[in-house]
Amino acid sequence: MHKPSLIPDFAYDPPTGPLSILHEDDAIIVLYKPAGLLTVPGKLANRQDCLISRLQAARWDALTVHRLDCDTSGVIIFARTKQAQGFLGQEFEQRRAEKTYIARLKGRLETDNGTVDLPIGSDWDYRPRQKVDPEHGRPAVTDWQVLDRAGDETRVRLTPHTGRSHQLRVHMLALGHPILGDQIYAPETRADHGRLMLHAESLSLHHPTTGKRVSFFAPAPF
Repeated sequence: MHKPSLIPDFAYDPPTGPLSILHEDDAIIVLYKPAGLLTVPGKLANRQDCLISRLQAARWDALTVHRLDCDTSGVIIFARTKQAQGFLGQEFEQRRAEKTYIARLKGRLETDNGTVDLPIGSDWDYRPRQKVDPEHGRPAVTDWQVLDRAGDETRVRLTPHTGRSHQLRVHMLALGHPILGDQIYAPETRADHGRLMLHAESLSLHHPTTGKRVSFFAPAPF
């Protein structure tokens, strides 16, 4: 029997406002996703409002390529044709897409940089939580670099080399420095932070039409 969700009282109250389009052409649309908005519809009836539904209301041909967690803000890309969707999907699957994130962590990381190489799997007793699972987990690798230290927190740039669910959140927890505002992995910090302090800062990949490498950037709002 599954134990109750860690976030049974999660109230979905997505932010309002116009779409923030960073780039668009005949093949792709790049958006800034605000924190608190699902990328795709949730399973519950009151979680149908999401980024893809809002985008398709304005651009009927938009197709999902990848996702950001609801509480994560930042750069996200959509395709406008099936061919572009397939091409971009391979960019992510073959790890040709490069992403960086900015995060604020609990506590002071004393080392300036490093790599977390720990497999991640579902914590089935406490879904949607993920966990380090050496026996059944899938390989997961994250590079981190300290940008600043202030008080009892550390600002870092994170570069994931794999795309596991909750990867950055689980890997930072494994370091002993969870991301501030995380209602699943650091609920004790939620009261002082109105959102998860994780932001998708940049995305670089090959354009599905030209084949040339393109990069998109959005500064962290925190």
